[in-house]
This record gives sequence, structure tokens and C-alpha cells, in this order.
Amino acid sequence: MSLDDIAAGVAVTTSQRERGVAVTDRTETPLIERLEPVADELPCTPAAAVTLVEAYADGASIGDAARAANVASVTAAKTLHLFGEDTSPLGPTGRAVVRDWLDASISRADAKTLTQTDDDTFALAVYVESHDRLPVAETALDGRLSVEPDDPLADARSDVTDLG
Repeated sequence: MSLDDIAAGVAVTTSQRERGVAVTDRTETPLIERLEPVADELPCTPAAAVTLVEAYADGASIGDAARAANVASVTAAKTLHLFGEDTSPLGPTGRAVVRDWLDASISRADAKTLTQTDDDTFALAVYVESHDRLPVAETALDGRLSVEPDDPLADARSDVTDLG
């Protein structure tokens, strides 16, 4: 049985409306304009945030990117956190201690002692734990900061196709 035999007697009874292809091309819209909806929630101006993101995405450290954007390093770390970067100065245990302090389970003095941090580092850790990332800002960046790190062991691992 061929396709012609199968399709015999099939008739189109209605026509399909041409809707075209939905295209969203945001490459023409400058990043500063894409950040405007969250401008009030950023710890710096959108212009500084653009400079910060561009420098950081090009491989600059947070401190170097902050200098390029003419903002304090802690402001840069807060901004990058809001954009989805992991800028917490503490590891998992330290972050748990900060969350315990935020929940009023332990005193600030005990939390600082347990995390072994100074006031500035503790303040940044508190900011990171108490402020959610801005999905709108992450979308506005259009993947500029989500660079997959090179895996030095990638060639040593088996792939699913290697099993057959």
C-alpha cells in the first residue's frame, strides 16, 4: 500500500489561516532599554548595570567590572545576584547560618562568629539570602551571563552513545 492509496479520499474541508511565524528579535533593542522595567529594583542605574554586565561577561572579576561601571564592588555583587549569578561570599553552611539569623533562630553576633566574616561580607550574604533574583532582568540579559564553564574532564566521560 502506497501513500497515494492511503491518502485516497482525504479531502480538505476548511482552509488554514496564514498566521506567519512569531518572531521576537530583541537583538535590536539595547540592553539598557530591556532593563528599564526593573530599574527601581536595581542597586545601581541601568546604565551602570549594562557596563557591569558587559565587563563581567567579558571575563572581568566582580571588582574589575565594578570599577568599569563606577560602582562599589558590593553593589556590583548585588546587581549580578539579581541577574542570576551566584555572588554569595559564603558556602552552603555559612548560607544556612545566615538563613538561621534571618529566621531569628540565632543572634547576629553568633551568626557572624559562626560564619567568620566581617560586617561587609555578612551584609552581602544577608542581601543574597533575602533578595530573590529578578526573572525579568535575567530574561532581559538574554543569556549574556549564563556561560557554561568548560569541563576539563568532558573527554574522559562516556556518553550515552558509548554504551551501545
